[in-house]
Amino acid sequence: MRPLRLGDDIDDYCAKCKRITNHSIVSFLEHEPAKVRCRTCYSEHAYLHETRPPTKKVRRK
Repeated sequence: MRPLRLGDDIDDYCAKCKRITNHSIVSFLEHEPAKVRCRTCYSEHAYLHETRPPTKKVRRK
């Protein structure tokens, strides 16, 4: 497998679409994708490594 480059397609979780979709790599930080752009909704966000971020539910007493 060849190393990743700017503009390559990669799968990642999109918080706006709320699912894993295709993304384009926008920037790198130390040989790892740092920012990606969703190819469905065109939102740009940090690379989440295909994991869903934890929910922000607050417990009520």
